[in-house]
Amino acid sequence: METLLSYFPSLNSKQVQQFDQMYALYSSWNAQINVISRKDIAAFYSRHVLHALSIAKFIQFEPDTHVFDVGTGGGFPGIPLAVFFPEVHFHLIDSIGKKIKVVNSVATDLELYNVKTYNQRMEEVSQQADFICCRAVAPMETLVHWVGKKINKTSKNKIKNGWLCLKGGDLDQELKSFPTAQETPLSNYYSDPFFATKKLVYIPQ
Repeated sequence: METLLSYFPSLNSKQVQQFDQMYALYSSWNAQINVISRKDIAAFYSRHVLHALSIAKFIQFEPDTHVFDVGTGGGFPGIPLAVFFPEVHFHLIDSIGKKIKVVNSVATDLELYNVKTYNQRMEEVSQQADFICCRAVAPMETLVHWVGKKINKTSKNKIKNGWLCLKGGDLDQELKSFPTAQETPLSNYYSDPFFATKKLVYIPQ
């Protein structure tokens, strides 16, 4: 929590409480269902919460923005972002029922009324959103094939609607079909060595 607050000092008291509570909730669930790598739970705030919140370093979503979290798993990046942006609507999608069960429980315990979950494949979701977020779910071409038509055409934020994907390593080959893609090294935001090879990829619609 100290590290989190050092990077996000403007969190209000409710958000601090929610982020503080998050570790205990995920630790409890992880003992029953492996939603987070066992070796990563000790580094929960850096490898999961801060990683998710790198999107908040890149963009300040306007109120009433709708964001899809595709392949949310245990709720990342969607749950930390929903705490950070209480006036933004987050749609967390995963085809694995036990993971959505965890997400629903965590969202309820944290009183995140801006979170909606879907136990579906992304292709089956009929709604549209302003941004699609994901964390190491699939190659970009696959993701765009799955859900490229589900992005609203009208933008209300300072940047154009599109994709915000957390990825790692050399992405030249993966992104060669996306000339408008912008890569931001997460080392621009955080000093932890974990982020040395991590990147945020933004692709406008």
